[in-house]
Amino acid sequence: MTATNTLLIVEDNPDDVELTLLAFEKSVLQENIVIARDGVEAINYLFSNDSSADPLPDLILLDLQLPRINGLEVLRQIRSHSRTRLLPIVILTTSHEESDRLQGYGLGCNSYIRKPVDYDEFVNVIQQLGKYWLVLNSPPPNT
Repeated sequence: MTATNTLLIVEDNPDDVELTLLAFEKSVLQENIVIARDGVEAINYLFSNDSSADPLPDLILLDLQLPRINGLEVLRQIRSHSRTRLLPIVILTTSHEESDRLQGYGLGCNSYIRKPVDYDEFVNVIQQLGKYWLVLNSPPPNT
């Protein structure tokens, strides 16, 4: 883990992107935040230049209901590639479908969190997951 972590947020809803950015601004974490507004942008960011010299994100926050390629397919592609299969991925979604949760874990997500509707709860959740995944958690070694 570096002093400044790279966080990839894969989210098409501009309001949720803004809330997530505000939550990280309120935290003490120093993040380099990359936004992908759909599944294709996320895949392109991760795989467009498949050089092992390019840094990968330290954490991916992944929505499921995305245009062009849905979040479950993005997760499937990430986990199928040797360079990205160990990246920490948190599904952050409004979906209450048990099948989405089952598929997400089946495809290898590390955590599945439903987005709180309340602003203060949302900010709290984002700050807690940022602290856990980017400070407390020991990531897998680079391969």
